[in-house]
Amino acid sequence: MTAVRTSALSLGIVVVAGLAWSSLAPSALVLAQAQAPSARPRLMTVRDTQNFANVGGVAISPDDQWVLYTRTVRDWDDAQWRTKTHLWRVRIDGTSARQLTFGDANTTAPAWFPAGDKIAFLSSRGAAPATADSDAGGSQVFFMHIDGGEAWAATKHAGGVASFSVSPDGKTLLLTAQEPLSSEDRRRRRDRDDAVVVDETFRWSHLWTFDIASGTEKRLTEGQFVVSDPQWSPDSNKVAYVTRPNTKVDDAAWSDVWMVELGGTPRKFYENAGPDTSPRWSPDGTILAMASKTQSGNTQWYDKLHLFPVAGGAPKVLLRDFDLDFGGPLWSRDGKLVYWSTGKGTRTELFGVDVATGELSTTRAPMVGVSGGFELSHDNNTWVFSHSAGTASGDLWAVRRQGSGYAAPVRLTTSNPWIASEKVQLGQVETIKWTNSDGGAIEGVLTRPIGYQPGTRYPLIVNPHGGPSGASTEGFSSFNQVLAANGFLVLQINFRGSTGYGQKHVNANQNTWGMGDYDDIMKGVDYTIAQGWADPNRMVAYGWSYGGYMTFWMSTQTDRFKLISPGAGLTNLYSMYSTTDIPAYLGWFFGTPWDNQALYDKLSPIRHVKNVKSKMLIMHGADDARVPPTQADEFYKALKDLGKDVTYVRYPRQGHGITETRLAIDRNRRYVCAFTAAVGLTSATEVCKDGLPVVEAPASQKPGGAGGVVDVDLPWSGSANAPEGRWLDRGVFEVIRRR
Repeated sequence: MTAVRTSALSLGIVVVAGLAWSSLAPSALVLAQAQAPSARPRLMTVRDTQNFANVGGVAISPDDQWVLYTRTVRDWDDAQWRTKTHLWRVRIDGTSARQLTFGDANTTAPAWFPAGDKIAFLSSRGAAPATADSDAGGSQVFFMHIDGGEAWAATKHAGGVASFSVSPDGKTLLLTAQEPLSSEDRRRRRDRDDAVVVDETFRWSHLWTFDIASGTEKRLTEGQFVVSDPQWSPDSNKVAYVTRPNTKVDDAAWSDVWMVELGGTPRKFYENAGPDTSPRWSPDGTILAMASKTQSGNTQWYDKLHLFPVAGGAPKVLLRDFDLDFGGPLWSRDGKLVYWSTGKGTRTELFGVDVATGELSTTRAPMVGVSGGFELSHDNNTWVFSHSAGTASGDLWAVRRQGSGYAAPVRLTTSNPWIASEKVQLGQVETIKWTNSDGGAIEGVLTRPIGYQPGTRYPLIVNPHGGPSGASTEGFSSFNQVLAANGFLVLQINFRGSTGYGQKHVNANQNTWGMGDYDDIMKGVDYTIAQGWADPNRMVAYGWSYGGYMTFWMSTQTDRFKLISPGAGLTNLYSMYSTTDIPAYLGWFFGTPWDNQALYDKLSPIRHVKNVKSKMLIMHGADDARVPPTQADEFYKALKDLGKDVTYVRYPRQGHGITETRLAIDRNRRYVCAFTAAVGLTSATEVCKDGLPVVEAPASQKPGGAGGVVDVDLPWSGSANAPEGRWLDRGVFEVIRRR
């Protein structure tokens, strides 16, 4: 499963409960299996989930012959298991791949100069560390000749550069960066005289231009707001950009598009109650396309394509009847079409609209599965994009347009050849469909176990997605393949409230969390049983974020699951409203709790906690601002008072996603061991004992038993991989402490 859209509550990763220890470390046998190539087929292991190389950051050369991209790999020889990102170049026909940058510092965001003789990128090489009264050096823009030679730093922006772009004439860089610390800011930080006034203390981001010939910077924007997504006009004289009132997550819904001429005064481009984002210039510079909607606040309404005459006047609004989301616009090189990709059911598709007629000209992606990051060649004929499918991990591809269709796609990268060379066995992934209690059609993604035999019933894992406005797709999921290797069917449901099925479907759970969506899930469970696939006596469920809410809710509504593991889940919607960083998002569904207390109480799992029958494994990050850990605390305390079978794992310093590598490995092993034990299986990929992973004990630590609250500490390690193989970039690990 891959998330088609990262929605307000989603981010799917998990946590750790008491460990079973062994000085012999038998898990080393599993690690050896994961690392060593073998002539015999093998299974996907938890450690494998952190071994995926990831590619992205595509930039096509001006002559359309080459593609720059980034490749991120984990260094297992590094004591902290950090990842390294470097630039690569490959011909657009898939030949002559070559690594361009090396060393310990990461290099990202490649860009070509218009002449095609140089490239630019961001790197932290040579950056100074942060001090008590200053920022770290951060990343700077580097230049490098494409025919080889050493890269050199172009910028020396205080605090570093967040993003940049090269002007179309190749003379100027446009830099996005945080506001520099003032002398008073530095003093307060140094003296620890740095109290924060809630909703009043922010650090702004702004724009600067950098003249390449002279090496001089000039500030372009200033004020109390945050700037993002700046876009050069084709004549290199103007910049369109997005502002938001502050850094609060919720307030991104109050974004606006502005425009400024170099040396001029910025002006708001469009007065609109709803959010305006993703400004993109037409090739001739006469039209500014953007995504916009009239509904104010953090809502689930779809954006529509707005085309504004740059000279002034009312916009032309397209896609009024297009019943899927509209993403960032991408112009065809002749200015006749605007493209975008979005989810449709369990896949992503590429769409195009004729700006003159409003007719859809493209309605499908070049490959079946999950595709994204589309870039169009300068001759208007070739797409470069990323793609994954249920049994194919992510890679870059190129495909030529051919009439209304496509020629045969060409693979540009083979990022994870070890899957084929080590003959890693993968379970088949498919979309299935059933009918809910209201007669509506619901889809889900089903991953079948390795060696699936028709007529045999298998233990079932139910995994609701986050969001709720997200979706489960047919993209590659390394962890689903680990579960398939352990003999499980995995069912992921696009219940009411999911994206990819129209506005009515995505709005269908407003005021009804836990009602229609729960019905959709359980009808899907019944369907897999009726088909003879799932064993009704061997079922478990787990989820994260909204999936955590849903699995908390499921634990209060049914006793059909042997084990339920909610992660980062909501349990008390009333207290959640005032403690989350997205109260407006929650308010869109239910209003405020003081105006609608009965509804908040009715839909809060904590109000039904006495009904819990299943064994519970609760997981949460201690520093989660999206779903504060007090949500888990409340449910855990209630279950303990009620004498229920519950373990609660809390990770210090973890946010809404559990993102440190060793922690991610331990978390997934914990899932495998708990799930297999619950349904009477022996894990085929991990070493487990009594439902817990067996690992080597640090000499200074004592083992912690199951049950109770466990805080976990392992050596710090680099950024973890998401279940889909993408790199996650938040979180660190902490100590094993029994309470």
